[in-house]
Amino acid sequence: QVQLVESGGSLVQPGGSLRLSCTASGIAFNVFEMGWYRQAPGKQRELVAGITVDNSTKYADSVKGRFTISRDNAKNTVNLQMNSLKPEDTAVYYCNAKFVRSYWGQGTQVTVSS
Repeated sequence: QVQLVESGGSLVQPGGSLRLSCTASGIAFNVFEMGWYRQAPGKQRELVAGITVDNSTKYADSVKGRFTISRDNAKNTVNLQMNSLKPEDTAVYYCNAKFVRSYWGQGTQVTVSS
């Protein structure tokens, strides 16, 4: 059974930092492309950051220079370091694993507010 479990979401003030983690089980993690998506109320889910099996990364323009995605194949974990957070970063953040088909976590809430 495939499971992606996210953690690290919280309420944070503008300018603050958070680190999201996603731990996968039930998959051969090292062959999966991993990604973080987010969905704000009333908006479509969007790609925030992705990382390939050879550690190539891509980012949404809105988070470039502020967010960093990384993976640890030994721990079946993908992380998202988020710095200089803005109110518009408020959303539910989802972990995604893709190889032939796509798997999703349950999401973790990030709220950026003073």
